[in-house]
Amino acid sequence: MIEYPAIAAVDLGSNSFHLVVAREVDGQLQLLHREKQRVYLAVGLDDEDNLALDAIERAIAVLQQFATTLNGFPPENVKVVATYTLRKTKNIQQFLRFANKVFPYQIEVISGQEEARLIYQGVARNLHDDHHRLVVDIGGGSTELIIGKHQQHKLLSSRNCGCVTSTLRYFKENKLSEKRFQKAIIAAEQELESIAVKYMQQGWQICYGTSGTIKAISSICQANWDDERITLERLVKIKSDLIAAKDLSLAEIKGIAPERLASLPGGLCVLIAVFNQLHLSEMHYCDFALREGLLHDMQQSYHDVDIRANTITSLSERYVVDTQHALNICNTLSTLFEQVSPDWELTKNDLKLVKWAAQLHEIGLSINSSALHKHSAYIVSNTQLPGFTQEQQLLLSTLIRFYRKKIKLSDIPMFMNISQQHFFKVLMLLRLSILFNQKRQVDTCPSVMLETTETGLHIHFKDETWLEQSSLLAADLESEATYWQSADLSLKFG
Repeated sequence: MIEYPAIAAVDLGSNSFHLVVAREVDGQLQLLHREKQRVYLAVGLDDEDNLALDAIERAIAVLQQFATTLNGFPPENVKVVATYTLRKTKNIQQFLRFANKVFPYQIEVISGQEEARLIYQGVARNLHDDHHRLVVDIGGGSTELIIGKHQQHKLLSSRNCGCVTSTLRYFKENKLSEKRFQKAIIAAEQELESIAVKYMQQGWQICYGTSGTIKAISSICQANWDDERITLERLVKIKSDLIAAKDLSLAEIKGIAPERLASLPGGLCVLIAVFNQLHLSEMHYCDFALREGLLHDMQQSYHDVDIRANTITSLSERYVVDTQHALNICNTLSTLFEQVSPDWELTKNDLKLVKWAAQLHEIGLSINSSALHKHSAYIVSNTQLPGFTQEQQLLLSTLIRFYRKKIKLSDIPMFMNISQQHFFKVLMLLRLSILFNQKRQVDTCPSVMLETTETGLHIHFKDETWLEQSSLLAADLESEATYWQSADLSLKFG
């Protein structure tokens, strides 16, 4: 009997948290279960971008419920991503500490660009047409806009305007007026203005909208015009009906659920701004978005297809990296990892990430060979990296930033999901692998055995005369041992 393991995607949005469970059968995903809970996380952000305790408590209660649903799921079968509010909040560590007590799965905060990519994949894998399509997703705190065809996106963008944040800012105390709507629409148009020309030049043949706000407005259109299509004329009519009510608590809008009405004014303004800036004639609602994109990525990973590997290869080619040198370093990394990973509790994901760092550590040569590590890290830190979470991109750029020279503790960020000591161990292996291959010739790379100690690492050379014949490397290793003293790790050799 064939077993089809279940996989789960969890979307921690600014307005709602979603859980989707599915399984792959004969190459197709079958949806088995859905859960949705309104958390109103964005409401809890204060003026300094700290998340209030009551908002955190609402979120933790839902995560505890999700944990019950996911009981028995292995970690590799669950993907959890957080979007606008959790990538914006300054006290994310406090949130994660609470979450870790009740929710046994790793929460990954993704960038707006990655959110947009996943949204498009969710749409593209479930809609089968030959059109160039524009996809718009209005969330609680941000709006994503994507142009693509089939499974390939062409433009990705995430703008800081959403239904909850706009409503909170422009419609305080539920007050509705023409002046308030105009201010909110103009603010959203300002967010969209910088991308509008580029999107118009790229062009599209059909427009789809996804997620809660657009679903609600499409339902209003269906209830009032017997047609789910969204047009600017209909949006303006909905706006007029809201203004006529003067107070949101008194508004009677046919076709919308009461809980969705609370964020309708802000979402409506963002959507009107999208229509105005991109000169849209109509929009269709699509019931697939980020969660389905997550499931697709997980499905791909089961078939050893990792979008991140393609991203690294593409970036390497763009910056004309010395691929043979990078491969030599990666081979050395594999050898060193195999020797220390049991004692240091390093994982396959650690090896993947550090190999990607090795592949990209010289891309800064396109800027200047001087301060190469800084230039390379800057490029990696500021480039769109499809498939990578914010923390993974930060880890990658930090590994590259410190692959040589002094290790400045004050410049090393705090990571959400790994300890600093774990990071240092991975970094040490990267630095050694690059050091051993600095002559860029395979036959000059030493054969070594690594011994883990309580305080660090001891390097034993299989050829006892090797160091005597390689005075330059011996001097470099002396410097390397000195560098690691600042991180309270010892490096011994010989």
